[in-house]
Amino acid sequence: MSLRYLALGDSYTIGESVEEADRFPNQLAALLKGQGLPVEVTIIARTGWTTDELWQGIQAQTVNPPYDMVSLLIGVNNQYRGRSIDEYREGFVFLLNKAIEYAGGDGKRVIVFSIPDWGVTPFAIGRNSTQIASEIDAFNQVNLEEAQKAGAHYVDVTPISREAVNDPALIAGDGLHPSGKMYTEWAKSALPLALDILK
Repeated sequence: MSLRYLALGDSYTIGESVEEADRFPNQLAALLKGQGLPVEVTIIARTGWTTDELWQGIQAQTVNPPYDMVSLLIGVNNQYRGRSIDEYREGFVFLLNKAIEYAGGDGKRVIVFSIPDWGVTPFAIGRNSTQIASEIDAFNQVNLEEAQKAGAHYVDVTPISREAVNDPALIAGDGLHPSGKMYTEWAKSALPLALDILK
């Protein structure tokens, strides 16, 4: 019997500009399989989605809980579009509660990923990278606080994303999204938590 993993998010979860096998949920599943845990991945994510659009996307899909593990990474498009932090908190809390519901009501089966910093990418050249970093940090403070309140796990991938300043190979060919190499680092960071959840 395969374990069931539901990954909710935006471009960073669907792996814009990388092969399917290079998406971080798929890489995480491959690492788990290497540890003797066969995992079937379901992804509900689309490039450009905000918190409210992710919820619309979830409603348009067939969700069959309970899942053994659920991940949630959302918010970069709220930040990019200049949406307020209060609106983000409200939308994020709603989605986190849904993620917990899909994990059989167990917050300990949910992993929240931080929002990476797109301000260090070639796409952001000419923009205020300091302001972008500051806003991303503020949004991540919200998702960290709410994850902790809900008893969910948290993986901070933002520092890994900022290493792209010195390592262009961490960015995909589109000049904006993470490469498979960066997603490998994310999957490795999440592996210990995923093993705890699924064993």
